[in-house]
Amino acid sequence: MEALMQNPFIQSAADFSVAVLSLILFLTIFEVITSYKNWEEIKNGNLSVALATGGKIFGVANIFRFSIEHNDTILTMILWGAFGFTLLIFSYLIFEFLTPMFKVDEEIARDNRAVGFISFIISVGLSFVIGAGIIS
Repeated sequence: MEALMQNPFIQSAADFSVAVLSLILFLTIFEVITSYKNWEEIKNGNLSVALATGGKIFGVANIFRFSIEHNDTILTMILWGAFGFTLLIFSYLIFEFLTPMFKVDEEIARDNRAVGFISFIISVGLSFVIGAGIIS
């Protein structure tokens, strides 16, 4: 198996597959955590939900990028992805905590684009911070 992973095409396909499957799992968890139905809201044109969900997608993909760039093993890549996703969810909860004058989930569900945009920026920005901390 190790000889197979020496082939850059096989390694790239493995990295891609693991990242996509992990992303699907993480998005399922995000769906459970939020009070709204992400994909139904996006289908109905809720830009705020699309921004918040897109920020999580970008953030997790960016964390995987850093992990792959550091030539981590597939297992290490999964662990960094899960750790990064956990930190992104934690940041979402901190955002909710730091805004006691409104509920982030409710505002995003109401298509408050300012809240959706800030949620997007938090996920994207912190994914760079998380990624920078990845050490091989």
